[in-house]
Amino acid sequence: MNTTISNNGLPKLPQAASQPGSSATAESSATAAGSGAPAAKADDQLKLTDSAKALQQAARADNTTPIDSQRVERVRQALANGSYKIDAGRVADRMISMERQLGGTDKA
Repeated sequence: MNTTISNNGLPKLPQAASQPGSSATAESSATAAGSGAPAAKADDQLKLTDSAKALQQAARADNTTPIDSQRVERVRQALANGSYKIDAGRVADRMISMERQLGGTDKA
């Protein structure tokens, strides 16, 4: 399975002539070498692992949960005035649960 990478709005690099001995190829190679950027090859490919694909999908904006700005402001105010309480037991339980999930020992 191949994945196409878009240029994300970046300008396209000039394409080298298709003939290996042409002066355009030599000039573009010299320009690329002089600028520190490698010359692009027509047969370059990128294959993403399943993990990379999952990370890419998770990073998409449509998968995000909306932020509750009112709750964020309440927590911010509670932190500022010192009234925010942390339940250490609950934090520890969730950390242990996450560790079990990562280790594959959690059955939940």
